[in-house]
Amino acid sequence: MDATLMKWMSPEDANNGGFVHGGVVMRLADEAAGLAAMRHARVRCVTAGIDRMTFDSRVDVGELLTLDARVNAVWSSSMEVGVRVSAENVYTGEVRHTSSAYLTMVAIDVGTGRPVAVPPLPEATDPDAVRRQAEAQLRRANRLAEREQIERDRRG
Repeated sequence: MDATLMKWMSPEDANNGGFVHGGVVMRLADEAAGLAAMRHARVRCVTAGIDRMTFDSRVDVGELLTLDARVNAVWSSSMEVGVRVSAENVYTGEVRHTSSAYLTMVAIDVGTGRPVAVPPLPEATDPDAVRRQAEAQLRRANRLAEREQIERDRRG
């Protein structure tokens, strides 16, 4: 399931350098990911983590930010959502990719606050969806391996 969020970047979004604050972009990426996750799971979803957030290009005040979020993979109660961020100069029409993020979202039962099962994704048929699912599986495997290694190291 996909979700798109658009927001005009105003002076209140600026950092002390006069450009849009990275935290504003991160917050909007989190919102877009949450929307895509909720549209897929049809229940409340919360952010469990962000694997990666890249800032490839700055965002200027006055630009229109578009955040395209897509569920890449689904596990039992969690899912990975990829977010692609683009900035548009509304006067020239120039659009450029500025950021990417991968967020893990967890579906939550509103009554109990506990994780609930997430419906599976339709089987991937196009090469892009197959690639996104494979890369999401790799990121998950890396997360789990890192967590296990840290736990082993802490136990001595």
